[in-house]
Amino acid sequence: MPSVDAVTDRMRDLADKDGVPSNISELLEEAAETLQEEDKELSVRVNTASSLLDQISNDPNIKQHTRTEIWNLASKVESLED
Repeated sequence: MPSVDAVTDRMRDLADKDGVPSNISELLEEAAETLQEEDKELSVRVNTASSLLDQISNDPNIKQHTRTEIWNLASKVESLED
């Protein structure tokens, strides 16, 4: 099972990639920040981050390989709750 830090690091790496639209980068950063808000329950953080990733994956302006990476991230985020 991935750690919160590993998942947020991956989100930030993807946000910094060339070719990722700025609005997508901002949402990835927001999702990473949300996951690291330790004053909130993990389930709340996971649900919020999952919602943001879902929003990103439905954006028509991202490339297919980026969309696939977002889906992989979403799967890792959901596994944090187990």
